Amino acid sequence: MEQLLDIKHLNVDFTLREKTLRAVRDVSLTLNKGERLGIVGESGAGKSVLGFSIINLISKPGKITGGEVMFEGEDISKYSYDEMRKIRGNKISIIFQDPMMTLNPVLTIGTQMKETILAHMDVSDKEAEAICLEKLKKVYIPSPEKRLKQYPHEFSGGMRQRIIIAISLLTDPSLIIADEPTTALDVTIQAEIMDLLLELCETDNMGLILITHDLAVVSEVTQRIAVLYAGRVVEIGPTEQIIGNPQHPYTQGLLKALPEMADGENRLNQIPGMMPSLFNMPDGCPFEPRCEEKKEHCTQTVPGLIELANGAQVACFAREGGK
Repeated sequence: MEQLLDIKHLNVDFTLREKTLRAVRDVSLTLNKGERLGIVGESGAGKSVLGFSIINLISKPGKITGGEVMFEGEDISKYSYDEMRKIRGNKISIIFQDPMMTLNPVLTIGTQMKETILAHMDVSDKEAEAICLEKLKKVYIPSPEKRLKQYPHEFSGGMRQRIIIAISLLTDPSLIIADEPTTALDVTIQAEIMDLLLELCETDNMGLILITHDLAVVSEVTQRIAVLYAGRVVEIGPTEQIIGNPQHPYTQGLLKALPEMADGENRLNQIPGMMPSLFNMPDGCPFEPRCEEKKEHCTQTVPGLIELANGAQVACFAREGGK
């Protein structure tokens, strides 16, 4: 398969009160055209920062301080602001968590959609409207001609999220980054949105990066999963391997904490402790304070990713190939 995205040793820092916090640490990921990658982890793991850094949407005091983001063979992390404007919303689209915060409440849906098209494409207003109608139909919005004249508050949460997806499709992007796209939606609507994203990826051969804390969601949509902890990739591999045979103690803990894993009599399983503060990271493995399988040298050295026989990679000294 043709490679679409290649992230190499990416670091993202935030400088606060003369202290530097590293939110993304030496992350390397690849994505092929049409492939679906899930990025999972607890709140604060660096998932959204990683997603935003791909399109260099990190605001001050944040900054990409190392590594490369190769998209279609070009290192876009070094692009200027004007160069990135040609990429964002055009070749790479992003779906944010809250559709009500993303859409402008005082502009009609049609106005907002046309603005996106006219910013990236040399078309007439009539042609832009035709594209809008096509994309609304693609995400199963009924009566699209009527919907273009309506305002965001006239739609339900699920419909607003479908409109956001339609906007992300306007320029036929190669890659969509979906950052918690089902937040605040009920379970039925969540399933519909996930099915829609899966269908669009398969029919349009788009790459998808799905950012979420929910392993159950990514297991149904993605082909590969990367597990983030304290800004690092601690496990990555085919979805069936990560879900069916997780190797890192953190991934195992996330799966055990799923509601369906409870036996109905006892409380939900939980991972003891908390993720370390970026102000005070451990010298060794960042998961060591919470790990039940830790070894003595886990407190001194950060494990790197090692290849496993099942096609996955894991950063853990307690696993095959660890020292």
